[in-house]
Amino acid sequence: MTIQICMGSSCFSRGNGENLRVLNQLLDKHRLGVLVRPMGHLCEGKCSEGPNIMIDGRMFHCVTPDMLRALMEDRLGAAE
Repeated sequence: MTIQICMGSSCFSRGNGENLRVLNQLLDKHRLGVLVRPMGHLCEGKCSEGPNIMIDGRMFHCVTPDMLRALMEDRLGAAE
């Protein structure tokens, strides 16, 4: 699984800084580093819908830490 977190200034300031922290915590806690490849990327041009995260090519908009946790639980069984 590849998770791309937009690190453009708009998405970062809207919450992707916190989302990155949450993602890293989940990966560490559940030892998912071998299954999940987190990557940063720059703007995808969807700034007004951010913060944006792409999981295996599917874009998610307005991602909150709670939404990210739910996505990870749904896809990997990684609940906190």
